Amino acid sequence: MPNILMPIGDGSETLDTFYAYYRLPEDGYRVVVAGPEARLYHTVLHEIPPNPDVPWDITQERPGYHLEATVAFRDLQPDDFSGVFVSGGRAPEYLRYDPHLLETIRVLVAAGRPVACLCHGIEILTAAGCIEGKRVTTVPKCALDAQQGGARYVDEDVVVDGRLVTGRGYQQNTRVLREFLNLLDDAARR
Repeated sequence: MPNILMPIGDGSETLDTFYAYYRLPEDGYRVVVAGPEARLYHTVLHEIPPNPDVPWDITQERPGYHLEATVAFRDLQPDDFSGVFVSGGRAPEYLRYDPHLLETIRVLVAAGRPVACLCHGIEILTAAGCIEGKRVTTVPKCALDAQQGGARYVDEDVVVDGRLVTGRGYQQNTRVLREFLNLLDDAARR
């Protein structure tokens, strides 16, 4: 069963993460959850509350479910993975500083492995230096992160550019995973 890398940390977005975590095995892929350390992590519900009577200008976080990382970033072997799924939430803000994760992402991208990315996950791809010249989407407040990585941000729900599929957030889970699975299946046929 091919392995898909899923990097997480405290503050990974619950719906971004768990949809892919359960959906990918349905098509024969094993999700390998990795974190700064091999341990249990806290996910969060990460949204702007829809109550117009009490508006929020920024994202509010509430506790979500827990998910265990079975391997630390420093112990990853890129050759073990057929692709990578990068979820959003607040975790990418600090995961993007982990040199072991960034090197693994670089190796996977250089090897042509499919990459899916939602929401704030673009911060990790930017830090890894692997979206330059790509057409991407993300939540609008992360558009600058994409542009700083040399990508062309477009105001669309889901974008596929080569072996990279990006989506705004969990509302695009179904479309992002459909495109990601197409990329994985295409790569397996080659």
